[in-house]
Amino acid sequence: MKTISLLELNLMVRGTIERGLPDEYWVEAELSEIRESHGHCYMELVEKDLPGNTPVARARATCWRQTWAMLRPYFERTTEQTFRAGLKVLLKVYAQFHEAYGFSWIVTDIDPAFTMGDMARKRQMIIARLKEMGVFDLNRELEIPMFAQRIAVISSETAAGYGDFYRQLTDNEYGFTFEINLFPAIMQGERVEQSIIAALDKINARCDDFDCVVIIRGGGATSDMSGFDTLALAENVANFPLPVITGIGHDRDESVLDMVANTRVKTPTAAAALLISRLKATADRIERCGETIAHTVKRRMESEHIRMERMAERIPALFSVVKTRQHARLDSMAGHMESALVRRLDRETHRLSMMSNAVTPLAERRITAERHRLTMLDQRVQALDPALLLRRGYSITLHNGRAVRDASQLAPGDKIVTKVERGEIRSEVVKANTVILQQQ
Repeated sequence: MKTISLLELNLMVRGTIERGLPDEYWVEAELSEIRESHGHCYMELVEKDLPGNTPVARARATCWRQTWAMLRPYFERTTEQTFRAGLKVLLKVYAQFHEAYGFSWIVTDIDPAFTMGDMARKRQMIIARLKEMGVFDLNRELEIPMFAQRIAVISSETAAGYGDFYRQLTDNEYGFTFEINLFPAIMQGERVEQSIIAALDKINARCDDFDCVVIIRGGGATSDMSGFDTLALAENVANFPLPVITGIGHDRDESVLDMVANTRVKTPTAAAALLISRLKATADRIERCGETIAHTVKRRMESEHIRMERMAERIPALFSVVKTRQHARLDSMAGHMESALVRRLDRETHRLSMMSNAVTPLAERRITAERHRLTMLDQRVQALDPALLLRRGYSITLHNGRAVRDASQLAPGDKIVTKVERGEIRSEVVKANTVILQQQ
């Protein structure tokens, strides 16, 4: 079996590429990574499918220092923006394969008219849609509580960024205590949107248990940031009832999620530092307020003590003045009462004298009138005396001590008494309605 070395194989590949791709080509691609080193520019190019925003092609590209020194100022002056990740660019390249460093496209020209890539345009469309809906600034209008210690974290459970965040919060130099609840989510790839929205739904169901939400990831490629640039995720965060803090990228990466969040920081550790610094500011404010209160109370007590001493010095003199005034007032009141009493006694004495003079004639007239009335009553009583009727020949029949006026009221066997002028007759009823007198 004939074998060749790796160098020989790579030299064959190099020769094939140089012969097969001898020309320069204008290629349309999106910048997912860009970095400079020693004046050279190293780029990561990506192409994505439109429906899923998933990378379908990747390649490295290099712009050497001499070329880059001319292309970059021209590009940025023409487009009025920096040459950065997220832009879709039109590059003039030729193929190069180095047996030690592999394949790369060498950039010889950049068309500055091609400035906005699909990723940037998509962000602008999402931002415009959120502003149209009136929710772009909603979460930023919320206030992170002064005592934000109950933290809901959305991150990958195994991510180094979450570990750094957790350690920095729990081991803070001030000894503050934080209650950290992790809601695991996928932080890169195609399932970022659905995973983070599901975690937000779980937090929303326990909204009263938390003070804020922290969404963090430990950096990564810019091309993996596409999951944070979706309308559904941005709308969920913008409308979320708790303040959302994001720490999902590096300094040069800003996603739509960062734009709608309440607070955006660079890294997970920066998010932890933010929470610690806010709690430290609250503690300092409480301490300052305590000192202010203590100082104010001390000054007030000193002022009141001085005031009381001054009042104590004035009390004897004031008491003497008040005592003199009250004595004079009491004397005046006593004189008024004595005069009033004398006048009242004089009035009542005169009134009694007048009443005494008037009572005697009234009493005599009343006695005379009552005597006349008694005489008249006596005459009426004498006129109604039954004895007068008996002397005239009339009689009175009694039954059980009562006068009988109707014979039908008697029954056979009833005992009756008939009174006459001289004596009485006792009889017994023999027949109803007929009285037969039987002398007893």
